[in-house]
Amino acid sequence: MELLSGLLSSLGLSGAAGLNASIPLLLVGLLARFGALDLAAPFDLLANPWVLLGIGVLGLLDFVGDKIPGVDHALHLVGGVVNAAAGAILFAAQTGVAEVPPALSLALGFVVAGGVHATRAAVRPVATATTGGVANPVLSAAEDGASLGLSVLAVFAPVLAVLGLAGVLIFAARLWTRVRGRQATSS
Repeated sequence: MELLSGLLSSLGLSGAAGLNASIPLLLVGLLARFGALDLAAPFDLLANPWVLLGIGVLGLLDFVGDKIPGVDHALHLVGGVVNAAAGAILFAAQTGVAEVPPALSLALGFVVAGGVHATRAAVRPVATATTGGVANPVLSAAEDGASLGLSVLAVFAPVLAVLGLAGVLIFAARLWTRVRGRQATSS
């Protein structure tokens, strides 16, 4: 049962990292720092105060930059690697998945976070084009909120986190379809 719970938690955290790399890393690092969560070595370094400070600073820069049209697209290009790497780290860091070969854990986290990030990065330019960038801060705030919510659920209610991740992906697909439909009719 611990393996299943660990896998679900890892999936939720990886999905959250696809939306925002720093939120789940910071949450997991802080929980580990204060003894509320155990992390597998060497990923227990996430609890190091200097690592937490670095994640926090980068997270703040990403939080602000992602609200600015143009800057957000540049961040999404870099985020293709950063978010996927964060997802890989978060997946493998969970002690509940210690029975899973590390290479497989890293690969699964990379694919989940990378897939979520790719979906996010595909929707945003279309939203920018159809709203002139006005919707970008709203979408960014929604992504940040979803990342935080998924992260908390992944740690405390992993089954709900996976359901939430599915909901986020369904919402993104519907938004993509709706925005593309509007774009096609206005052309």
